[in-house]
Formats: sequence, structure tokens, C-alpha cells
Amino acid sequence: MHRISVAGLAVNVVRKDIKNLHLGVYPPNGRIRVAAPQSMDDEAVRLAVSTKLAWIKRQQKRFKDQERQPPRQYVYRESHYYFGQRYLLHVIEEDGPARIMIRNKTTLDLHIPKGTDITKRGQIMHAWYRKELKARIPDLIEKWEPIIGVNVTFWGIKKMKTKWGSCNSRAGRIWLNLELAKKPVQCLEFIVVHEMVHMLERHHNDDFKDIMDHLISQWRFYRDELNRAPLGHETWSY
Repeated sequence: MHRISVAGLAVNVVRKDIKNLHLGVYPPNGRIRVAAPQSMDDEAVRLAVSTKLAWIKRQQKRFKDQERQPPRQYVYRESHYYFGQRYLLHVIEEDGPARIMIRNKTTLDLHIPKGTDITKRGQIMHAWYRKELKARIPDLIEKWEPIIGVNVTFWGIKKMKTKWGSCNSRAGRIWLNLELAKKPVQCLEFIVVHEMVHMLERHHNDDFKDIMDHLISQWRFYRDELNRAPLGHETWSY
């Protein structure tokens, strides 16, 4: 990967064995990345990027204006999200194992041993989110496999800094972002379907969009909902 400048903007360029150029703008700060065919020189890349400057600047502005959560401290009355719903944290220090319970529609009870520090509190919360997400994914895959006509041989959950999901189409393997446990369930389903459709079409081309339109007519709304949601605090790297 190397960097070029286009109209004062830094653009990271990666050359791949592909036919068409792919341009992306990524959170949190609007980093620009181009995947270009091996045969395309830098001047051709600059020309292609220059035709998309207005779109790039709109995307960068959207990321700049997007709400961001400060680092989580896991303290009393701190806001946390669970499948799209905002809850206030109630920390209960007591004897016994750590556990998390949802109480009514507003409160998330975090039961922890006395003296549990912020790092361990975060680990407990992440483990709970992972468990809750894992409980929902199998039914979604089972629902959509016969509809899409693909077979998911493996799925997993991990923390991802720039993607909501990823797919290895040849192996039938998909990965889903742990942060999806905080987003509306419809958004989770959209990402599951999105990655499964990549087993039919690897690129975000017209064929891919046509399939998505047929399967989930509101998929663009769910995509935008994910983009509008508060960005979790991360030490972002690429």
C-alpha cells in the first residue's frame, strides 16, 4: 500500500488482482482507500478519485458530524445500548460471580465482585454482548440459507474497527462485528444477509444491489441506520 494526494486529500492505494477500481471512505475520520487493478497507474487512480470528490467530502462530513460515545467507564447511570435500546447502567458490587441482567425497559444491572476494575468490567460487558449476539445469529442464518441458496460453513464474532461484517465466499465463512449487539435487531439481520449475499457476488456492484433489493427492500435504510448510530469509542487503526 502507498499514499497519493488528490486535491489535497491523502488517498491510500492498494493494488489487487481485480478488474475495477473500488473507492471507500472509512470511519471515524474519513480515511480514503482505493483498491485498484494492478494495471492502473497512479495518474489513472487520481483521475478516478477526482470524479468522486463531492461524494468523498459528503462522507467525511457525515463521519465528522456523527455522534461519538466517550470511553466507557462502566459506572452508575452510564448509557449502554442493547439491540438498539438505550439503558442506564446500575452497578451492583456484591459477593458472587459477575452477571448482567436487564431490568424493565431502562436499566441494565451489572453485578460484579467488589473491587472489580474498569478493565474487568469492560471484559464482563463484552462477554455478555458476545453471548447475546451468539444466541440470535444461528436462527438468522438458518432462516436465510434456503432463501439465498448458500451454505454458511462457519460464522464467528469479533471486534472489528472498520467493518460490520466480512465474508470469505470460497470457504463459506462469515465474521460479524461484536458491536452489532448494540444495534437494532433489523440491522443485525441486514448484515447477516449482506455477508451471505457476498457468497453469490463478491463486489458491491449492480448485481449485488439487485439481490439485496429482492431480499430486503429496506436494506439501504438499515445501512443508513448503522451509519447514523453513535460510534463506539475505539483507538482506530487500519
